[in-house]
Amino acid sequence: MRRISKNGSVRINTRGEGSYNRSIGIHPFGKTNIIIIIIAGLVSRGAVRSVAAFSVSGSVRSRPPFLSRRGFVTASSRILMSASEMAEEAIVVTAPPVARREESRVVLAGVNVNGHAKGKDGKPLVRQSESSDGVLLDPPVPVSDPYGWMRDESRTDPELLQHLANENAFTSHVTQHLEPLRKDLYDHMLQSIQETDYSVPTKDGDFLYYSRTFEGKSYTVYCRAPIPIPPANNADEETVPEVDWDGSAKTHILPNEEAYLDVNQLAEGQKYCSVGRVAVSPSQTLLAYTVDFVGGETCQLFVKNLETGEIVSHDPDLELYGVVLWGSNDETLYYITMDHAHRPYRVYKHVLGTKHSQDELIFEEEDELFWMYASKTLDKRYLLIDTKSKETAEVHYLDLFSDDSSSDNRSTGTLQCVAKRRKKVLYTVKHHEGTWFISTNVGGTPNMKLMSCPVGPNCEDQWMDVMEETTGMTLFDGGYDRALSGITCFKQYAVACGREGGIPRVWVMKYDNNDESIHTTCSSKVCNFDQLTFDETAYDVGLGSHYEYDTTDLVIGYDSLITPLSTLKIDMSHDPINEGERVVLKSKAVPGYNKDEYSCDRITVKSRDGTTDIPISLVYRKDVMEQHLQEGLPIPTHLYGYGSYGACMEASFRATRLPLLDRGMVYIIAHVRGGGEMGRQWYEEPMGAKYLCKKNTFNDFVDVARWLVDEKKMTTSTLLSCEGRSAGGLLIGASINQAPDLFKVAILGVPFVDVVPTMMDASIPLTIVEWEEWGNPNEKKYHQYMMEYSPINNVQKGATYPSCLLTGGLHDPRVQYWEPAKFAAELRHNHVPESSGPVCLKIDMAAGHFSASDRYKYYKELAFDYAFLLDQLGLHTTPKPNHTSTK
Repeated sequence: MRRISKNGSVRINTRGEGSYNRSIGIHPFGKTNIIIIIIAGLVSRGAVRSVAAFSVSGSVRSRPPFLSRRGFVTASSRILMSASEMAEEAIVVTAPPVARREESRVVLAGVNVNGHAKGKDGKPLVRQSESSDGVLLDPPVPVSDPYGWMRDESRTDPELLQHLANENAFTSHVTQHLEPLRKDLYDHMLQSIQETDYSVPTKDGDFLYYSRTFEGKSYTVYCRAPIPIPPANNADEETVPEVDWDGSAKTHILPNEEAYLDVNQLAEGQKYCSVGRVAVSPSQTLLAYTVDFVGGETCQLFVKNLETGEIVSHDPDLELYGVVLWGSNDETLYYITMDHAHRPYRVYKHVLGTKHSQDELIFEEEDELFWMYASKTLDKRYLLIDTKSKETAEVHYLDLFSDDSSSDNRSTGTLQCVAKRRKKVLYTVKHHEGTWFISTNVGGTPNMKLMSCPVGPNCEDQWMDVMEETTGMTLFDGGYDRALSGITCFKQYAVACGREGGIPRVWVMKYDNNDESIHTTCSSKVCNFDQLTFDETAYDVGLGSHYEYDTTDLVIGYDSLITPLSTLKIDMSHDPINEGERVVLKSKAVPGYNKDEYSCDRITVKSRDGTTDIPISLVYRKDVMEQHLQEGLPIPTHLYGYGSYGACMEASFRATRLPLLDRGMVYIIAHVRGGGEMGRQWYEEPMGAKYLCKKNTFNDFVDVARWLVDEKKMTTSTLLSCEGRSAGGLLIGASINQAPDLFKVAILGVPFVDVVPTMMDASIPLTIVEWEEWGNPNEKKYHQYMMEYSPINNVQKGATYPSCLLTGGLHDPRVQYWEPAKFAAELRHNHVPESSGPVCLKIDMAAGHFSASDRYKYYKELAFDYAFLLDQLGLHTTPKPNHTSTK
């Protein structure tokens, strides 16, 4: 996926394979961005040109089982050195760089004549998937690519590196006067963040696990504390210690705290450091973790002895996907490797103490349309291997209790398939006491339905709808009104997450604890089905981290546009819908924030088709809106959007928005089609925004902007800015091409703007996977439609364009650096320079899709973006004073 943004909404938890988190849609695929900061508990994938959540932001990208978007290239240290040295040279560029333009350069869409186009392996490039029945363009059609020379997968070409250095130097020149404003914005962000903080402790066996951050330190510290052993005369009364912390860095959060992984130490001497997965062994004496030191989302695996601190296993030559899982004992690990296109496709079993060359291949996915992800059921019995394309899924399972009992490195258990793949049938499974609970669209339902059957292979003919016992009501029938996104199975109950009315929902399904049959046979009925309710009309809610199967405690995270994140505990042995029974475990501290000074709205805007209502979420200072309503003066407005992969941009709290709000801006999220806010029908054909209805995404965004200016008269085109990241950058690029005079400023973060040339070329990582997202421009069915919206192919000649800031990462594996570089050059070549705003390109020479891994560097980069935005809008105002209330 090309996924999510600095202001998206996905929270990701990476501690242990038992974590279940809600993702914004950073479903398994997408160019998202999905993802961004690690905030204990919640998760929204990213699915989006992105997935596996690596990043620090305070925003989103998902339970990212599957990646998304583009090019995964592992940079060598030599490449990093040359790029970094080039970036550090003192270069002064006062005029926009003029890139060399090769007017006759083209790429050919359609049939690969005589196998002329070849991949890195020397083999002819495929032009369509084996399962496609589409007709290829024949003869092939030329597509102009005058800046195609910028594509250098080695990242070593001197001309390219010099050009990127010139671009960075020009951007530095244009923005050099903004240093004081950037500092003010950065300080404002830090003042709204409790730098020394902790996540809610979560029980796993004999320990409580949590993470800490410290003022001045850039990265997370993973901690745990032992649970006191109960006295012999009262062995059943386990006493879990409560947090009693004085707020200081020196004080432990819980007694006998142990810092078992300090990412600050891992990052020493590294330009980039992002932890993928942190997994404690069954005995809780070993730690397996994965780390990306480049930004290309290729990880290394380490195993640490928690008693001695010694690294007991590490092979520097082993490169893998970020997921690592323990088997049923401390000897067995499972991990995933990637192919030449950076596609997770093989699962291996490793026994500690043996060489990785001896590892057993458990499963291989040969179809390049399919991505792979591995997880364990919450009861730790089964290893689940999910392999899926955007439209078709297949799940395999392995009984770990039998497989890990072997004394050698060979599997004794049998990997079995839950249900063979069927075209356009998606499904996932969870396990509960001998029953599979299945989320699926089988039968062609617009949303996922909930079904169940006894555990076993090839069981698709046994799937039954799950119903409420007393009413006979089917809980999730896959219809338009209620969308199911996932289910978590505990021993005595199950919890479903989904959407209704465009808002995230959580439902609790309780079983009859006295009915022993539910533990021995499949049950397709539940005795209670309750929806959790909240006071605010628009909010974000999802499950927190859960490592234990047999528990009565449900932990959820809740926030809204004006309510900081709270982590709540609900005792499921009592009435789950009784709000008085909920315990607030922790509320996110936002120093200086007074909730009473802000307000938010959720309204709809009619699209140009006259029938579709586009939801939008607004947040603002009350005094700013009151002044607008009284005096009728326009308000500076920032419009944010994404609209791809079925990912949802939630109405969640972001302290980093406060510097804009306190300078008098209104911040608006447009929930355009292509996302999943209104269910999968908001994403899928024929009324969503996929394949041949993708233009709905861009039309919706422009329609919202025009409504704000022409009908609502909240703002004007000279006071309206817009932003999108990754696939959201595609949204912004297409929108400013459609209506260049509608916006004053546009921020395009790692934008997917070279759509047709990228999606034609199967040698670019992830292209094949995403033919089921955008369509394949090599085929007649899709070529012309995609050409009509591909941003780089539709820049208007002689038009006045808004001021544009484009960002990218040299080692981005989802959206390659050359996409924003080429688009910046194309904009300058076509726009009217005298009336258009500046086009600035900023390439991070030591990062990937998710920008800085260092949280302080991330805030500085966000301050850079916002300073550019405010400057181009002419807003050098002093922010409203902070207040001491922390409501």
